[in-house]
Amino acid sequence: MHPRIQELVDYVDAQRIVLRRAFEAVPPGLRDVPPAPGQWSPGGIVEHLAIVSGRVTKLVAVRVADARAAGVGPETRTDPLLPTLNIERVLDRSIRVAAPAMLHPTGIDADAAWAALEHATIAFRGAVTNADALALGGILHPHPFLGPLSLYQWIAFVGAHEARHAAQIVEQTMATA
Repeated sequence: MHPRIQELVDYVDAQRIVLRRAFEAVPPGLRDVPPAPGQWSPGGIVEHLAIVSGRVTKLVAVRVADARAAGVGPETRTDPLLPTLNIERVLDRSIRVAAPAMLHPTGIDADAAWAALEHATIAFRGAVTNADALALGGILHPHPFLGPLSLYQWIAFVGAHEARHAAQIVEQTMATA
């Protein structure tokens, strides 16, 4: 695997561990309970992450297919990406972001939500693996809040988004404890 893709896959994997720990710290009986009216339960948060991951997977797959058809070449750089990606903006929980309705959880239970996230992750990994060694830095697609992101940034976004919501789960758990 190209070093840049490996770096991003490792980052996404590390954030999944953080998310899993936060989720497992919530007592099973509370995983489907919103902490307050208008807020998502931990299971709802995980379902939201599965939905977003599925959409990013489709985005990566389509943009990579388009790039290959357009003759985008292989990645020649190997320098680290994460220090250049401004992940902090995604992680900053002081900035509230309202997700559009299409990304809201539908109400499946927490176990089904986690299974949906695992399934979405398999598809996401497939799309990322298919993009391996392609120069993704110049392939841009707008994010509604963050602006234009390269495909490298979109891949990192999946991990940062999970970290952001892991922090939300921890905050909710501490507030209800």
